[in-house]
Amino acid sequence: MKHIILLGDGMADHPIAALHGQTLLQHARTPYMDKLAALGRTGQLVTVPAGFHPGSEVANLSVLGYDLPTVYEGRGVLEAASIGVDLQPGEMAMRCNLVCIEGDLLKNHSAGHISTEEADTLIRFLQAELGDERVRFYTGVQYRHLLVLRGGNKHIDCTPPHDVPLHPFRPLMVKATEREESASDAAALTAPETADLLNRLTLRSQELLKNHPVNRSRIARGKDPANSIWLWSPGYRPRMTPLSERFPQVKRGAVISAVDLIRGIGYYAGLRRIDVAGATGLYDTNYENKVVAALEALRTDDFVYLHIEASDEAGHEGDIVLKQRTIEDFDARVVRPVYEAVSRWSEPVAIAVLPDHPTPCELRTHTAEPVPFLIWYAGIEADGVTRYDEFSARNGSYGLLHGDEFIRQFMSR
Repeated sequence: MKHIILLGDGMADHPIAALHGQTLLQHARTPYMDKLAALGRTGQLVTVPAGFHPGSEVANLSVLGYDLPTVYEGRGVLEAASIGVDLQPGEMAMRCNLVCIEGDLLKNHSAGHISTEEADTLIRFLQAELGDERVRFYTGVQYRHLLVLRGGNKHIDCTPPHDVPLHPFRPLMVKATEREESASDAAALTAPETADLLNRLTLRSQELLKNHPVNRSRIARGKDPANSIWLWSPGYRPRMTPLSERFPQVKRGAVISAVDLIRGIGYYAGLRRIDVAGATGLYDTNYENKVVAALEALRTDDFVYLHIEASDEAGHEGDIVLKQRTIEDFDARVVRPVYEAVSRWSEPVAIAVLPDHPTPCELRTHTAEPVPFLIWYAGIEADGVTRYDEFSARNGSYGLLHGDEFIRQFMSR
């Protein structure tokens, strides 16, 4: 049996007063997720273990059943792998967002969803101005980029910028969590030295980017400028066991995502990364091309991880209408065509549908509550749940799963 996971990033939400106390999954029109819930089995999955921040890197690693205390090194290292940066011993990678600062406030985490082309110009400029033998900037996608710091100390406290829209930024800058007075070797920095260097880079970036032609053009067009970097999620190269070694039936697998973080997880999980024309990570992503790529991969591969980012971004914007649209698009333009295609194949295919974490519109950030999931394959015994949402899944026959219980259940057929 082949396996495909359809993951709608951040789809889960809280009850919303304007929707008469329903969540968006309850309120949205999702006939195909409901159909698969009725034909299959459902449950809930804890994707954020105790002590971990509810980031997408944590949650997606959990979906794939990795032991977080063993493998977690932050999202910077995963994105480094995705864009082809091979971290060496002693190098620390961090996410480098391009953000918009307005006065003393961090206005948004995405610089108004800056384009990759504009961002590449700014990142190259920062590398020329701030890069040296210790500091290197790399372009990623849209607002998501990478800083590699030779000799950096990861024992620092960093705030994810999407958690703090419209908050004063200075109290949220990097802080050391260890106060050692000396580094472990001549090349390494102490945690306080690392925090100080990162904060100096952030403040200097604001001076450099303020009047850059890219930002002057964005302001003239009524768009938010990318007038600062924001550095967070530090770590070193992780040690992850490929999925094929954990599940021998996965001789070949693929990951499809517009997000470097997910592609990086795929790299360390031993999955080939498939590029899709028109994949944006937003509501305007090319759903059809991603589905075509997923189905083509599934004909030759044993496992496909299809990740759709749109609902998460809508949740971060607090846009209820847009998030409902992304959920309905996920149902109609991803779940429907995948189900209709594989249900006609002679070789059986198991489908799982779930988000990685909630991104409630009211909070505009991730939360750690369990997420609903469904599993369907031809011949599965239905459990009586007829809708797919956060509350219906509580009655599912899988119950509440932790750790690698979900992926083991899914891969057991």
